[in-house]
Amino acid sequence: MTPELTALTLAALLAAVQFVLYAVPANRELGTGYTMSARDREPSRAMSERTARLGRAFNNHMEWLMFFGLAVGVIQMSGQNSGFTAACAWVYLCARIAYLPCYVFGLRPWRSAVWAIGFLATALMLLAALF
Repeated sequence: MTPELTALTLAALLAAVQFVLYAVPANRELGTGYTMSARDREPSRAMSERTARLGRAFNNHMEWLMFFGLAVGVIQMSGQNSGFTAACAWVYLCARIAYLPCYVFGLRPWRSAVWAIGFLATALMLLAALF
């Protein structure tokens, strides 16, 4: 497996870990009656700040995982794997790992800086495919 695909696989596993980190406390705080429902209404009680942040961090990861997956797919399908694209993939993964505690603990401006590093690494992979 190429380094880019390995980083993508680990990023997908990170999503699974983030889901569990969010889902367990959300189920405890909101109750399974709500979390197993169709969620047609707002919950009768609010989640803690930490749990809500875990949920938002998970959603953010899922949104940007698609962008990273596209970059890895383009690199793989075009056969343009290089040391540069491998490094970008690992930078993205490290940034996403660092993003979680930055978001959960409200570390500003680090959260935004770490997010930007992951975004830039992914954008550079796509640009590398064009040149």
